[in-house]
Amino acid sequence: MADVSHHRGDLAGHPDASEMQARYDRVLGGRDVVLVDGPVFLVGLYCAVSPWILHFTAAQPALVTHNLILGIAIALLAVGFTVTPERMYGLSGAMCAIGVWMIISPWIVGSAPDAGVIWNNVVVGALTFLLGAMCVAAASKSRRAT
Repeated sequence: MADVSHHRGDLAGHPDASEMQARYDRVLGGRDVVLVDGPVFLVGLYCAVSPWILHFTAAQPALVTHNLILGIAIALLAVGFTVTPERMYGLSGAMCAIGVWMIISPWIVGSAPDAGVIWNNVVVGALTFLLGAMCVAAASKSRRAT
């Protein structure tokens, strides 16, 4: 009777081994910013809930909605960076723009913001901008490598 069992062994002899290795390297090559995904998500989450943490929901109703929407947008960017990094890192520049907008928004969206509201949005905006800049740098580095 013929031996039809499959022998497990090294894939080095597989005809598509080099192509599989190149594909594996491409997939992992786009993950240079894996350590930034979590902080981006946390900054977005904090931005969304910050009006309730700092208790400015009654004093700044426009900023409540503003921070909630932008916080959700930042968190969704983080999820996108995690799920499909090779497609989403093009939006890193948008995250930098969101950070700059967060810094100036208390004076544009808010009405006579107090120091706590200003500091909150400046810190969240600066973190968003810096994390976005890190994503932009990593994305441009990975594009140059390919």
